[in-house]
Amino acid sequence: MIKRVAQSIIERKLFKGKAILLFGPRQVGKSTLIETLVKAQEKSWLFLNGDDAETRENLTNTSATKLKAIVGNHEIVFVEEAQRIPNIGLTLKLLTDQFKNIQAIATGSSAFELSGKVNEPLTGRKYEFMLYPLSFEEMVRHHGLIKEKGMLAHRLVYGYYPEIVMKPDEEKTLLKLLANSYLYKDLLVLDQINKPVLLEKIVKALALQIGSEVSYNELSQMVGADKETVEKYIDLLEKAYVVFRLPALNRNVRNEIKKGKKIYFYDCGIRNAVINDFNQVSNRTDVGALWENFVIAERMKFLRYNDMDANLYFWRTTQQQEIDLIEDYEGKLKAFEFKWGKHKKVRFPSTFTENYKGAETFAVSPENMEEFLLK
Repeated sequence: MIKRVAQSIIERKLFKGKAILLFGPRQVGKSTLIETLVKAQEKSWLFLNGDDAETRENLTNTSATKLKAIVGNHEIVFVEEAQRIPNIGLTLKLLTDQFKNIQAIATGSSAFELSGKVNEPLTGRKYEFMLYPLSFEEMVRHHGLIKEKGMLAHRLVYGYYPEIVMKPDEEKTLLKLLANSYLYKDLLVLDQINKPVLLEKIVKALALQIGSEVSYNELSQMVGADKETVEKYIDLLEKAYVVFRLPALNRNVRNEIKKGKKIYFYDCGIRNAVINDFNQVSNRTDVGALWENFVIAERMKFLRYNDMDANLYFWRTTQQQEIDLIEDYEGKLKAFEFKWGKHKKVRFPSTFTENYKGAETFAVSPENMEEFLLK
């Protein structure tokens, strides 16, 4: 069993008088994490699944009396796929307010559904956590730094989804199934998504542009849709944890781009499955972009799991001077360049260093990646 970083973080928040909400994509191990966590508490717990019609009926528009009958003497109530239950926010509020000795925990794969249903009813009554695919940090803790660094080329191709990591002989088949069901299951139930084929085109277009600045106008021409539709679909893909956006840093330095954006995938394996490219690193032309996607996604996981509050950007000028990643810690900047090849010299543009005096600069390669991803 690979221990998740989030487990110890959540454990510290149990029985503090607030509901625990765990968000994240499908198949990243949310249920496994919660089951492991509650079993370690040695307390009686009740499991309820929002996919079950009877559970949905019992937890929708319920009352304190009915909840008492459902919960009984259990000390922990775990609701899986909570976004499937109408008015789940009110039900969790009732549990939290009326049953002070009971810990309510809910998981959901659709942030745009679950958070919308719980935010107002649970204002001031919840702790929210995110669970991503497995991380470099978690795998280093599991089997050591040397072994995990030795797996880097493999991770760039197949990613970090738990099932993919645990079943190495079935990677391609499982990734294709995961990409199809995971990418679209939550999205296609929404009224806003009325063109599934268009959604697939957008995802593939984004997969081919990782590491490059994305233009909604160009994307709209590529996929045959208007700019507003493309932007809406990308926003939903981000809320479904398929991709995330990295905006451009703009502090009014001359020639800085003002509204640029890059879009990365949370998992390289999913990205490669979308374009059906499982070639090994030595035979790829996109290894630089894959490496960039990998380290930025892993850095984001590390910062969020370790409660390190930084705003992330990339930086570029109209003269095509560029820096891969900028971290802003309350005005203190750190600039990172990512290089896959060994011994490549990295020079940071003078336009940046002269205008952002005091900013620290770092070059990250596979040789020193642990200094970036574990500190």
